[in-house]
Amino acid sequence: MKLTVADLQAAADLVYGQMGPTPQYAWPTLADRLGCEVWVKHENHTPTGAFKVRGGITFIDWLTKAQPGARGVCTATRGNHGQSQARAATAAGLTAKIYVPHGNSVEKNAAMRAFGAEVIEFGDDFDTAKLEAFRVAEAEGLATVPPFHEHLVRGVATYAYELLTAVPDLDTLYVPIGCGSGICGCILARDALGLATKIVGVVSEHAQTAKLSVEAGRLVETNSARTFADGMAVRVPVAEALAIYGQGAERIVTVSEEAVAEAIRVYYRDTHNLAEGAGAAPLAALMQDRERMAGKKVAVILCGGNIDTDWFLTVMGGGVPAV
Repeated sequence: MKLTVADLQAAADLVYGQMGPTPQYAWPTLADRLGCEVWVKHENHTPTGAFKVRGGITFIDWLTKAQPGARGVCTATRGNHGQSQARAATAAGLTAKIYVPHGNSVEKNAAMRAFGAEVIEFGDDFDTAKLEAFRVAEAEGLATVPPFHEHLVRGVATYAYELLTAVPDLDTLYVPIGCGSGICGCILARDALGLATKIVGVVSEHAQTAKLSVEAGRLVETNSARTFADGMAVRVPVAEALAIYGQGAERIVTVSEEAVAEAIRVYYRDTHNLAEGAGAAPLAALMQDRERMAGKKVAVILCGGNIDTDWFLTVMGGGVPAV
C-alpha cells in the first residue's frame, strides 16, 4: 500500500467535513523534563477522543459507495475503533454491531452505545471477539470492518499528514502499535512527503506480537495480551500492516505497565491532558530513550485520552491498574 500527497489531501478534505485538524504543540515542560524538543500530536482532541475517528469517516464513505446496499457494519474493538465506526455508520444511516471482550472499558462501551452501536461482549480478548464479529457479519449479511483496511489507514494517515506538514524536520516520531493502522499511516505519510523522520513503534511488554513479528520476519502470535494499555492489547498480528511497519519503522520498542502509568502521570502534570494507556505509551518510550534523544526534535502521538475514571484514579495515586 502506498499513498501520495494527493491521496492524503483528498482524505483530509473528507475528514474535515466532520471534524477539524487536531493540534500539535511543543510543550516546554516536557522539553525541560526530557532534554529534547517534544511535540505532542493531540489525537485526544477528536470528536471521539481518539485517532480512530478519522478512519471511520473514510471507511464508511468508501463502504457506502462500494456497497450501496449495505444495511449495517459489524466489527470488534477495545473501544476507540468501535466509537469511530458507530459514529460514522449511524450518521450514514447504517446499523453498527460492535463486539468487545468481557471486562472491556465500561466508559468506552458507554460511548459506543451513545454513538448508536449495539455492543456485545464476547470472549476474553480482542482477537477472540474479532473472530466472532467476523462470523456474525457473514451470518447476518453485515459488512465486516476489519481492524486494518486501506480505507481505514488513509483516514488515520491524515493525522500524520498534519503533523509532518507542520513539523517536517522531526528527527524521530514515536507511535503505538495495536493492529497497526496508526504506525502504518505515519510511515505512509512520511514516505509520501519524502521526509527522513525515523518512526519508532511502541508495544506493551505484555503484547509484543508486532515486535516479535518484525524480529522474526513473519507473523508471530502470542498466547495473551494482558495490558491496561488496551489499545495495544493484540495477540494476532495483521499481515498487511506488518508488511508496512516491518520495512518502514526504524525499530520497535517495549514499555512496561509501570512506565505507561508514569507517562500518564507526566502528561497530566506537565500538560494537563488525559492519556489512556496506548496514548501514553509513546511518551513512555521516549522517557526510556531520553539519553538517545538528547537535543533532538521529537514527536509523540497521544492517540487517545479515553481512560476509565477508576483506572485514572489508580494511576494518579501512584498505582498500575490491574487487568
